[in-house]
Formats: sequence, C-alpha cells, structure tokens
Amino acid sequence: MSTHDGQDDADDHDELRDLVAAAAFDAVTPAERERVTRHLGGCAECAAETDRLRETVRLLDVPPGEGTGPHGPAPWWSTEESGSEDVVAGLFHGRRHTWRTSRPQATEVAAHAAVYAGAVAALTALLPHVDVRWGYDRWKVPVVHDWNVQATLAHLLAADEQLAVELGVEPRVPPSPAVRDETWEAYWNRRTADTIRHELAHAAELTRHAWQSQTAALLATPEAHDAERAARPVELMGMRLPVADHFAVRAFETWIHTDDIGRALGLHVPPPPAPHLERLVRLAAGVLGQALGPGTPPVRFTVTGIGVWTLGAPAVPVRAELALEPVDFCFLAGGRRAPDTVPHRATGDAAAVRDVLERTASLAWL
Repeated sequence: MSTHDGQDDADDHDELRDLVAAAAFDAVTPAERERVTRHLGGCAECAAETDRLRETVRLLDVPPGEGTGPHGPAPWWSTEESGSEDVVAGLFHGRRHTWRTSRPQATEVAAHAAVYAGAVAALTALLPHVDVRWGYDRWKVPVVHDWNVQATLAHLLAADEQLAVELGVEPRVPPSPAVRDETWEAYWNRRTADTIRHELAHAAELTRHAWQSQTAALLATPEAHDAERAARPVELMGMRLPVADHFAVRAFETWIHTDDIGRALGLHVPPPPAPHLERLVRLAAGVLGQALGPGTPPVRFTVTGIGVWTLGAPAVPVRAELALEPVDFCFLAGGRRAPDTVPHRATGDAAAVRDVLERTASLAWL
C-alpha cells in the first residue's frame, strides 16, 4: 500500500481511510480535509475509495453537508409537501419530501430490486434523526438484542455484505479469519460480532457512511438492473434463492431494523407500500412452505389481501385454516411478534395452527 512520504504506518492508514469516508460526506474539519488531500496524492487505494464514495453521494442524492445545520436535522414531522408524519412512507415509494433540505429518493433499479432500494431510502431518511439531542447521544440508544443504534446499523452492514460480495462489491470491513468446517450460522454470528466490534471502534457517522456506500454499490450492480442476471440462484445464509429473491431478503431485514430503530427513538416508521409489502409476504410464505415441508399437517394459510397457500402435506384435506394480516405475518417471521400473542384468525386443528405459527417465528435470523 502507498502512504504519503512513508510517514503513515498501517494504523495511520486505517485512520486516514476513515477520514476519507467522512470527507466524501463533508464531515471533516479543514485540517482533516487537508490531511486527506495530502494522503490521496500518494495512496491509490484511498483515491479509488474516494471515487466510490462520491458516487454514493450522487446515487443517494444527498449533497455533501446537507441536512445538518446549527440545530441538527429538521423535525421528523415537518415536510413542505404534505405535513405528514409519514416521511418515511414517501421514501419507500421513492417520492421526494422536503424538510430544510431534500431527502434521498429510492435509487432507480429493476422491479425485483426496487423493494430493497425503497427500504434503503427509508432507513437513509431515518438516520439523520439519530443525533446528539437533548444532551445525550442517540446513537447509543438501545435498540434490539444488546445492540445500540450504531451496532444495529453495523449488523445491517454485515448482513448486506453477503449479497454484496457475491455480486462483486468490495467489503467495507476487514475480513474475518477463516475457520475450517465452520457452519454458515457460526460464520454469520462471528462475522456480525466482528463487524459490530470494528464499527463501534469508530465514529457512528463513519458506520453510516460505510453502510450507505455499500448499499449504493449493491444497487449499482448489473444484477440490480437486469432481471435475467438476477435469476441466477445462489446460496447465502443457508438459503438457495435467485439473486432477485436475495434482494427481497435484504429489504425485509432492512425494514425490520428500520422499524426497530424508529421504535427505539420514538419515531413512526410505516410499513412498505402495498406492492413492496406483497413482495415480502410472498417471499416469507415461500420460505415458510419449504421449512414446513410435505410431512406436516396441511393448513390453508391466508395473508389478508395478498394470497392463500396450502402449507404442509399436498393432496390431503386441510386440518386447519389460519389467517394473518400482512404486517403481523412479516413481524412474526422477523422475530418481532410471538406465536402465542400475534393477532390471527384460526379454525380447525389447534396443534396444526400452532405448528405454523411457531415455524414462522423460527424463521427469524434478524
């Protein structure tokens, strides 16, 4: 690796790479920007990263330095366009809302990746409101598991990385050591822990920039724009699915954690728009059908307004009927509802119904 006048060791280089990310989003002091400029003159690696980050700013349509002003971001509920609290809803749809400054639209991609682009845009809209306010650092607010806001975003950085690397996107976090004969679950848990540990050693703003950079690069891949290329099946996190479906998996998890962060901060995050929500429901129902397999008692399963599936053994009279609302089903599959308390309507074999509810909840890896 190249360094400026040979003065920077590996640790200094890592620090400067962080400053490179911050500089691309105009989040550095004049002295830091001068230091970055000197470093870029002798480091091809960081110069290339700067080009990628500038493309991130362009794709996300967030001009550098926008949205922060002397009093922090504009109020969550303040929009010139509608006055609605559901600012995120418009971003799921790709609509532009104006606060003090404009917010990012969903990146234009093919239909199969639009649900992920919408989820990314929604979380992008939420993050400016994770700020030092009322005397405390909201990035440290507990969110889910033992993660604060920054750790939750680092988890998404690790989760998206699986698909990103498969599609040729360079990882944003140093690789985890290889372990022989490791299961995908063990690797995933270790990779998440490594990524969170790495990111918590840096400023929260740099974690945000790393996540935004990776999502922009993922949405810029040919597979995000070409349905034929996205039909290729790949196995990620124990699931062999077409790339198109993996984009939906990433959207599902991004939405769930956007909701987690919103709840932790007391901000309303509406569900995705109906076409995106339907895509997520159909994905989860398909995965549920595979998980149940043909050996379980058949249940006619309805997600209101979206579809009806016969789960379990084929060509056998159904033992029960079960119906859930779309958001309740997704939150159950995402581990945010419990099988014994999720609102549902059921008739017939109570044990068969319970099996479907419990199996749905067991799908959660978030």
